[in-house]
Amino acid sequence: MTLWRIRATVDDRPGYLSVLTASLALRGVNILTVQVHTTEAGAVDDFLVDAPDTLDEAGLVAAVERGRGRDCWVARSEARGLADQPTRALGLATRLVRDPEATGEALRALLGADEVIWRPMPVTGGVTGTSMALPDPAGGSYELRRAVPTFTPAEYARAQALVELAATVIRRDPDRVTVVLPGGAELLVRAATADDLAGVLELHRRCSARSRQRRYLGGAGLPAPARLRRLLEPAEGVTLVATTTVATATAVAATVAGSGEGAGSVVAMANLLAEGDEAEAALLVRDDWQRRGLGTALLRRLVGHAERAGVAALLLHVHAENAPMLRTVARLDRPTAADRDGPVLTVTVPLVAAPVPGAVPVGPR
Repeated sequence: MTLWRIRATVDDRPGYLSVLTASLALRGVNILTVQVHTTEAGAVDDFLVDAPDTLDEAGLVAAVERGRGRDCWVARSEARGLADQPTRALGLATRLVRDPEATGEALRALLGADEVIWRPMPVTGGVTGTSMALPDPAGGSYELRRAVPTFTPAEYARAQALVELAATVIRRDPDRVTVVLPGGAELLVRAATADDLAGVLELHRRCSARSRQRRYLGGAGLPAPARLRRLLEPAEGVTLVATTTVATATAVAATVAGSGEGAGSVVAMANLLAEGDEAEAALLVRDDWQRRGLGTALLRRLVGHAERAGVAALLLHVHAENAPMLRTVARLDRPTAADRDGPVLTVTVPLVAAPVPGAVPVGPR
């Protein structure tokens, strides 16, 4: 037996769905799940079925058409398709409560979209065939596309509920989220306070001289506590810290005996210092947490904070040889300009009328 997804439109009249299911049953097709989407063109029935191996795509289409179905779409499915749709939606909602920056990825998983793009311009929401325009209550809008099948009003309503949930979480506490890195590690990202001074000092001690030099562009020594205290609570801007959670600290301790890693350890710091309509951004990630997606996640949050504050452009001063940081900037998927002064590049990232990654294919908003 083989799993298939079938979507077809039937007249929204009593008995028509039973005619379609009877036609499938005559060919040995077992219907595992069914969803009905009401549209102006009729009832769009979405089936997950288990069909005999001898029945191919053409045979399924013929069975649907004999059952008075039209506009048929058929595609192979996987075992994960057996997951109950409400259960999948609740799982994605739980993820957004922990990390609203993953809205784009959640939309792709919910709707099987090929592309999800977040744009700063508002739109009037709606569905046009295989494209969906979705207003973002937090500002801007999403554009979703997939090759097949066409989107339905029910799918639009589900997507709208997800983005409204993410926007509510962002409004509640825009600078405190649990970030899940690609490798599965969880970190708490939040706004720093003066109480983080000891943790940030330890972060600098556990960073290599090279990492400190790339962050501060000058000497590789430890910054004075007074300087770090000013960075933790800037007059204009924000400083974020990433700290380990209980689960992550336990996993690290199990992997590296005697690591001394505890819940609440500061493993990265991100600074946004604003002046006028521009802001400078800088990152410091502990060496053992580099190349794991943490820098990208922090920089995206700085961009979001700068946009909410009405900043027009973000500046980053980067050593020309600092390829990892330049790749992190490139992952923002925004137009940039770079000016070189000796070994240092000043990268300017415009924040007005430029697309921000909607998590697919680049990542979270």
